[in-house]
Amino acid sequence: MSRYDLSLPELRDYRPVVAEPDDFDEFWEDTLADARRFPDEPHLTRVDSPLSQVEVYDMTFNGFAGQPVRAWFLVPAGTTGSLPAVVEYNGYGGGRGLPHENLAWVTAGYAYLFMDTRGQGSVWGSGGETPDPNGTGPSAPGFVTRGIERQHDYYYRRVFTDAARAIDAVRTIDRVDPTRVAVCGGSQGGGIALAAAGLSEGLIGVMPEVPFLCHFERAVEITDGDPYQEIVRYLSVHRDLVEQTFTTLSYFDGVNFAKRATAPALFSVALMDPVCPPSTVFAALNHYAGEADIEVYPFNQHEGGAGHHWLRQAAWLEERIL
Repeated sequence: MSRYDLSLPELRDYRPVVAEPDDFDEFWEDTLADARRFPDEPHLTRVDSPLSQVEVYDMTFNGFAGQPVRAWFLVPAGTTGSLPAVVEYNGYGGGRGLPHENLAWVTAGYAYLFMDTRGQGSVWGSGGETPDPNGTGPSAPGFVTRGIERQHDYYYRRVFTDAARAIDAVRTIDRVDPTRVAVCGGSQGGGIALAAAGLSEGLIGVMPEVPFLCHFERAVEITDGDPYQEIVRYLSVHRDLVEQTFTTLSYFDGVNFAKRATAPALFSVALMDPVCPPSTVFAALNHYAGEADIEVYPFNQHEGGAGHHWLRQAAWLEERIL
């Protein structure tokens, strides 16, 4: 894969005008107010595990419209008091999997919540367990066009609400210091983390890796890769719904959440990424309201910095919890 997007100097200056609906804030305030009518406190069940150094809990919390969302909650065994916490969101098509598959943050001393993504978990990994009980109209295979005819019905309205409610829930757990919560995720998880940061207050860090769900109109124009191509396939059939489709997507664009996110952020981008074009990542970065930095991986595709980037994240976050 060769580089196909703007040059790095151009990317650092790339700050496009991205469509933003006039009622963006009202839409999300109403959505979260409805979800927050349901209790914050999650249900935690201790799980027997061969992980002798980690306490494992099967967690269920109230997400969009009070619908149950599953997660894993892990804490270092033998710890007492309230710990800083990391909430992580998953990549496209994956579920929460198995608790031993995500141990980096908990073994680094954090309380750790890994959220299941509703309706996903059957494309790769070890599965998911959270259904999406909401019906939608016609859509292309995948998740990106589900309910896209109307912002109130769109799939990511439910997912982003789940993400904000996961933060609410983890803050109620007595093993967690509610003033020291960070969010992270890669690809789709990075886009969800950006949304959660724009919808939640008081986070100590936001770490979106090669984030998806940013600057939709540019993404569909310059990448042939899925999941953005789901939008292209949908519009190739629904030729009369172009304007409505992008109006709906404007309520869920990571750039518009970045404008409202004030917690310190560490992004990552890969300049040969065929899935999430670099310019879409920089569009979110360059509109970010708070302090933000980015790690650039010039010769990588969608894997980005992989394990090397986690080391960078761990050092960056440690500076913010002291």
